[in-house]
Amino acid sequence: MKKTILLSLTLLFAFTISFAQVREIPKAVEETFQKQYPSASNIEYKDKLVSVDVSFTQNDEHHVASYNNKGVWRETWKDFSWEKLSPEVQDGFKKSKYADREVDEVIMIFLPGGGEQYRLRARKNDVQKTYLFYNTTGRLLRTSPTI
Repeated sequence: MKKTILLSLTLLFAFTISFAQVREIPKAVEETFQKQYPSASNIEYKDKLVSVDVSFTQNDEHHVASYNNKGVWRETWKDFSWEKLSPEVQDGFKKSKYADREVDEVIMIFLPGGGEQYRLRARKNDVQKTYLFYNTTGRLLRTSPTI
């Protein structure tokens, strides 16, 4: 009987901990986000311990803004599509060694200082997927394997 009660309490405690926020979202992050995106809606903060991601909607488009713990903005990602890419970026992909792959995801990345990049997920099969990062002129900046 004692084992059953102890096991139940342990499971309840573990379940509660798994859904608890590790810490409060830093006020600096909340303040910077509100100044940067005052018209945002559907706001959700996700604490990653060394950074905070803020998922939100603006102009009917999904975005994710990333901040360090001191509230300094790192980047914002926005869902995008192949059709919306500039001809330069599309051409850059078509001339790359990844041109035979299917592009199944496109993200536009806004960077501090007004910079923009595009992240394309190029998929050869269920196992071989690679993130390709392009600048606005269609130059491939870097690649990153993904799951």
